[in-house]
Amino acid sequence: MTVSAPPPRGGPDDVPPADASWPDGLRPEAGAGTDAAEPEEDTQEARAAQRELVAHTPGFIFGEAASFGGSVVAGAQHGVSAGGSARDVFLGGKTEIHHHGTATAEYASGEIPEQRLDALAAVFAEGPSFAAALARLREERVLVLAGAHSTGRHAAALMLLHRLGAPAVHALSAETGPANLAAQLTAPGGYVLRDLPLSRNRPLRDTHLYAARDRLAKTGGHLVVTVENSPFLPGVTPCPWEPPDAAAVLRAHLADLREDPDDGAGLLALGPVRDFLARDAHRPAEAARFAAEVARYDGSEQAAARLADFGHAAVEQQCRDWLGDPESTLRDKAFLISLAVFDQAPYVLAAELADTLFVHFQRLQHPEQPPEIPVFGLSAETRLERARAEGELRTEETDWGPVPQFTARFKKETTPRVLLGEVWTGHPSARPALVAWLRELARDRRPVVRTRAAAAAALLARADLPSAMALLIDGWAVSKAFGPRVTAANTLTLAQLLDAPVVLRLLTQWCTDGHWARRWTAIRAFGLLTPLRPDLAGPALSALAASARAGGSSKTESKNLVDSTALLLSVGTRRGEMLSELVRLLHHDTASVRALALAAFVRSCDNAEEGALVEWYADTGMYEADSARDLATLWRTALGDRGHTRGALNALHTWVRLAEHRADVAQALELLLPALVVTADDRKRLGHELAGLRAPDGGPRPPVADRLLALLTPSTPDPSRS
Repeated sequence: MTVSAPPPRGGPDDVPPADASWPDGLRPEAGAGTDAAEPEEDTQEARAAQRELVAHTPGFIFGEAASFGGSVVAGAQHGVSAGGSARDVFLGGKTEIHHHGTATAEYASGEIPEQRLDALAAVFAEGPSFAAALARLREERVLVLAGAHSTGRHAAALMLLHRLGAPAVHALSAETGPANLAAQLTAPGGYVLRDLPLSRNRPLRDTHLYAARDRLAKTGGHLVVTVENSPFLPGVTPCPWEPPDAAAVLRAHLADLREDPDDGAGLLALGPVRDFLARDAHRPAEAARFAAEVARYDGSEQAAARLADFGHAAVEQQCRDWLGDPESTLRDKAFLISLAVFDQAPYVLAAELADTLFVHFQRLQHPEQPPEIPVFGLSAETRLERARAEGELRTEETDWGPVPQFTARFKKETTPRVLLGEVWTGHPSARPALVAWLRELARDRRPVVRTRAAAAAALLARADLPSAMALLIDGWAVSKAFGPRVTAANTLTLAQLLDAPVVLRLLTQWCTDGHWARRWTAIRAFGLLTPLRPDLAGPALSALAASARAGGSSKTESKNLVDSTALLLSVGTRRGEMLSELVRLLHHDTASVRALALAAFVRSCDNAEEGALVEWYADTGMYEADSARDLATLWRTALGDRGHTRGALNALHTWVRLAEHRADVAQALELLLPALVVTADDRKRLGHELAGLRAPDGGPRPPVADRLLALLTPSTPDPSRS
């Protein structure tokens, strides 16, 4: 049974039908196009846009970005903050919690069979950080082992306890909450807690580990907790896990699988094996599977062919075969492409939007026939099996809480990137349909769909930037409507993470472009990009200052400029550098640049989300003399500037209210406040605000405000009396 597809929606690049359902703040105005005048519209706040981007960025971007020398670090959705090398890429924000069963008051645990530990020890290859982790575990008894997904963290945790000679190793349930951790450590021996799910509301704190260490000291035990790289570890210094190289894993497994251990060197010298090891870094599990193939090698041509087909070349050939197979239907190919875009996303999205792409393919190949979509077809399991993919039931965090979703992903993690690149560069005749489909995805009301469209376009831009710019990105960028513009900003942000050519230069030029929408797009892209690539904070601020110097065309563009600049103050250990640069801009000869520095600083201060500037200052900044001085200078200037006094006082309210619940913030404010009082007017202004401060529910002034008022006594020199 088939049904006729509806007529194509919309017309030009980014104009949806008039009755399309759009989320608040994303509905485009009629006649969206490339007019020079900018419409005033409600646009998504920059921090929310960044949370959306990092929450839905797909795994194939993570892997590609990491392949350029960066490390993929899961971070908070408000803007990731972390240190690292100048080439580090910081992505994250999406917390996936895998539940298997119903949570109960008692958490299941059990002893891992000794035979399993012995079998693992026989093939285990130490990574470069194993020795340091072992030393820390021996000394501290509790170790948090943090690393990327599928890098062998769990195997390393078991072997750490095994090397310490633990008489028994107990596996704790991942449902064991951080606060309940110590209570589970009742028996002597070792404990491992695998992939503890953490979130903003469920962090693992240093106090949890102190309690666990005290309990283990009494029993003589040790504990290893494995987590993905996470910002939700307040006070905890995790041990970074680096996996062993594929050659070491291969040697260890061959020594165990082959009867003659001396023939391992000969097998490693085989051409297909050398090719496998020379390609991109392989996960330990993949190297172990390849070792099983190598161990079967008997010198025959068939065995050599199996080895040659195992790695990346096999993926590339498979993608070519899929797309070039005349027996494969258009619907099958549309599903493969859609699955590549929605890899590790809910299966229903890949299936639903595959049919949309199928309609575009039908119209392209058979324009004389009305498109038809089969209502029923193969089961999800069969479609995934044919695509060499697999499904998994996961619990995904949403705005309404955790929701179970059946997600799908290719078994080979490089498949999405290879497949999309092959469609774009190897089958240019498919471009019109692919472009129309991606434009349609960019107008979808679901954030994950819009973000995946941007991620796919970013990969296409890395493969062929001029075509991607002409057919997709520039059309989005010059739209009157907010949705396409933010998709363009997301695309350019992710393309820069992938080191697509000339993107940084393009964004810098667009910041002063003659078209307001290109300026808006570039400004937003710099705000999204810099917290993910801290090494670009300096060039980004220079470009944003140049945009301010050139002058904007409306309040909307000015707000976007301030919001994006404020995001530069969420750049981890470079926050001190950014404060220094903003102080430098206070002395700029252009009033609009000085105003940008103050407005961005005030905007960043008026934020109490996790990882905000106030939290960084309480944790780190107040202990750094230069940062403390620069922060005080910016506060003092903002409070004394007529255009920013009210906003700065509101931001101070935010800090004081946060200090009610955090002693470190209260201490930071007590150290900061005297530096803000230089004149009698300063004391009068701050005293009036603190005296009038009330609890959010209208209750009495909070005690922390009284303590701060006490610091504003006349003991501070009064220049008016000198």
